Amino acid sequence: MKLVNHLLDAKGRHIVSIAPDASVFEAIKLMADEVVGSLIVMEGDELLGIVTERDYARKVILKGRSSESTRVAEIMTAEVLTTSSSETVNECMALMSDKRIRHLPVVEDGRVIGMISIGDLVQAIISDQQEEIEQLGQYISG
Repeated sequence: MKLVNHLLDAKGRHIVSIAPDASVFEAIKLMADEVVGSLIVMEGDELLGIVTERDYARKVILKGRSSESTRVAEIMTAEVLTTSSSETVNECMALMSDKRIRHLPVVEDGRVIGMISIGDLVQAIISDQQEEIEQLGQYISG
């Protein structure tokens, strides 16, 4: 069973973050530039929240707000669910499915050390299943 730590080792621990006083326009531009669907909202090393493309769609576009005058702090989710590097892929998948979220910051000793997405988890599960299928095939063929 793969752990979150294994995912971070494979994908890297690059953290894309933004300040709470940045404009939503800046946040969306950064997401596009970094090809990510969410940003961790931080002040220094402190995790304040998370902002996603979904937040933008529901809290800015649908409400007719301006991307340039709306601050990230106004639309971010402040109560962020997190995981640790020692959690399993299956535990994270269950949490993300249950809470209907797609991004999960990884926190160790109060510090953000990475971010995983539902796509990362799906890839890890598929990879595990491929390995198991190959091992079973080898076992069967002797």
